[in-house]
Amino acid sequence: MKRVDAQKLYYVLEFALSTPTWIVMSLYLVSVLHLSPLQLVLMGTAMEGTVFLCEIPTGLVADTYSRRLSLVIGFLGMGAAWLLVGVVDSAPAVIVLWAVWGISYTFTSGAYEAWITDEVGVARVPSVFLKGARYSYVGSFVGLFAFVGLGVLSLRASVICSGAVTIAGGVACALLMPETGFVRRPRTVGVRALAHLTKTATRGGRYVRGQPLLLLLIGIALIGGTGAEAFDRLKEAHFIRDVGLPSIGHFQPVVWFGAFSVVSMVFGFFAAGRLQKRFERSGTAGLARLLFAATAFVIAAQLFFALTRSATVAVVSLLSIFLVNRLVRPLWSIWVNQQITDSSVRATVLSMTGQADAVGQAVGGPVLGAIGNVWGIRAALTTGALVLTPALGLYARAFRHGGAEPELEALPKLAET
Repeated sequence: MKRVDAQKLYYVLEFALSTPTWIVMSLYLVSVLHLSPLQLVLMGTAMEGTVFLCEIPTGLVADTYSRRLSLVIGFLGMGAAWLLVGVVDSAPAVIVLWAVWGISYTFTSGAYEAWITDEVGVARVPSVFLKGARYSYVGSFVGLFAFVGLGVLSLRASVICSGAVTIAGGVACALLMPETGFVRRPRTVGVRALAHLTKTATRGGRYVRGQPLLLLLIGIALIGGTGAEAFDRLKEAHFIRDVGLPSIGHFQPVVWFGAFSVVSMVFGFFAAGRLQKRFERSGTAGLARLLFAATAFVIAAQLFFALTRSATVAVVSLLSIFLVNRLVRPLWSIWVNQQITDSSVRATVLSMTGQADAVGQAVGGPVLGAIGNVWGIRAALTTGALVLTPALGLYARAFRHGGAEPELEALPKLAET
């Protein structure tokens, strides 16, 4: 089958793979399966633990053999795991399936950004990422109406259909995805294949070691993962069990959370457009400052969300966090990709930042979940917000030194092999 234009396919994937909604999944876990705060966080821990173990090996597959192959495996596996969560009723089975989802995700982490960067070039990729974010907003908007509407009838059916959409994305990658910007290594098996993978891993590690700003970014990813887990897993339970949803009408929780996402996506769509125009005029010089301000804002909003007893304040805080977090993702991808000038290790280095995030979530998740079980969800959310504060210092260091780290650069360099 004929391959399609990479940029157009990227926009289609951003649209289509944004439609499976985490809101329906979260409400399904809380309202249908009745998972406890600790079980909800253990899902994340199982996922992030497998991400930690598999992120680098799967990144090596993408850098050594094929970005497309890695993405096909990842999307098919993620879709199958998601679909099966909608079939089973056992909390241990859900936790195991979420670990499978995590393994599958690692095949896409790094490989997806590396693929489109190689296809369009580093110079063009900032505008592609930001335009892709707008397609993602539209896809999420469409998906919310579809899956929330189905969720009103059956949350289980909505979860199953969401998984099927991701499986379809994997099939589309297998049939349509071009791979012209990637130089494939010679095919090898056995010991030689392992040697190729080891060499790629060593080169990726050496590359990060020689780029001090990348070390700062990995530290930020570690802190971000540690602090984000409580909000990611407990926000719906916090509304349902602590704050209460707005008293307007008699809507089901799935409708309320769908409405929250719709509002944040509408604002995000226009905000992403403003960001794209700004980058076209001025470039990426202020990325660190933008990300510093966004992180400070998210910390404050999460504290308001955790501590308020007003449904209105909680809703405003939630919408603000949704909006800022979605805008941060393309900015973060732009910043990291611009530091990687060697395409042969791009997926591996991107996987290292993903692995740092996974370590943070795997370590912080159980602690925050235990805090939620013992002292309540408010305490877990508050602690998660405070854990994010050290990232502000790393962002400040990044723009204070323009990314240069004299202490690290003074260390002796590793010899090339």
